[in-house]
Amino acid sequence: MRSSKTIHVISAHAEGEVGDVIVGGVTPPPGDTIWEQRSFIAKDQTLRNFVLNEPRGGVFRHVNLLVPPKHPEADAAWIIMEPEDTPPMSGSNSICVSTVLLDGGIIPMQEPETHMTLEAPGGLVKVRAECKDGKAQRIFVQNLPSFADKIGVQLEVPGHGTITVDTAYGGDSFVVVDAAALGFDIVEHEAKDIARLGVAITNAANDQLGFTHPENPDWDHISFCAFCGPLSRTETSLTGKSAVAIQPGKVDRSPTGTAVSARMALMAAKGQMKPNETFEAVSIIGSRFSGRIVESTTVGDRPAIVPEISGRGWVTGIHQHMLDPDDPWPTGYRLSDTWGA
Repeated sequence: MRSSKTIHVISAHAEGEVGDVIVGGVTPPPGDTIWEQRSFIAKDQTLRNFVLNEPRGGVFRHVNLLVPPKHPEADAAWIIMEPEDTPPMSGSNSICVSTVLLDGGIIPMQEPETHMTLEAPGGLVKVRAECKDGKAQRIFVQNLPSFADKIGVQLEVPGHGTITVDTAYGGDSFVVVDAAALGFDIVEHEAKDIARLGVAITNAANDQLGFTHPENPDWDHISFCAFCGPLSRTETSLTGKSAVAIQPGKVDRSPTGTAVSARMALMAAKGQMKPNETFEAVSIIGSRFSGRIVESTTVGDRPAIVPEISGRGWVTGIHQHMLDPDDPWPTGYRLSDTWGA
């Protein structure tokens, strides 16, 4: 088989959300920091197009590139490539990367727990993995500091009128809406409608509300719309369903770790959740992430939390993506039937 390019991938998913991991065949991009390397990949588009566009990729796929860490405390580093963004952090992708590092033997596994420090583009995250019989069974990720941005503001959504929303950051930026108020129970047959409305809400929020991270001015937009169901409470825990609409128009199959972090930051700001309480988020397919507030902190001059999220990841295969030199679509293609306009 002829190939002018061969990229080695270990495929994985975290509670249903695909997060493949490139383990070979790609040299580290230029840049003195992981953020600069992320920015090169986002601007250059060559690698993103090759692994995310059809026929190798698709709107459902996220791909992570392992790179040597820049920070002296980090054991490994990675860059996240989502369908439309190259974000600071991702919860489901951090769980996939951690699972691949351990199950793939890239970082030695210690039972019953392995501790790692990983470097995401947005900063360091601490990982604790429960391990048994050679398998990383559950991954705990201490996420980037997360904070509420705007609470209870009005947003005009073309074709849907005025709705009340919150905005927040949980390692990525969100507009957060009340699912029940918009007529959603967050069940599987609603996925297409949630995705379409979520994109419209995200676009409207970027036009009317905006977002700028106080310590990273490069991150200056809202990425996702989180549809949040009602909360149920016990003495020490909360639970609730959620569905996150991802550009250009899909629903996250997992509960979305950055959304769990953003929602906990909002609950903390509203007095609904305290440190060391737990929150269990349930996705549209019934998969679950658990979260807790480790401590309070600040981001710039904003009150913030340090969240921990946890979930399970599984390796689904090993692939070699190749490029035949005669392939008439070397960068792949996107069509509006799945990718949107």
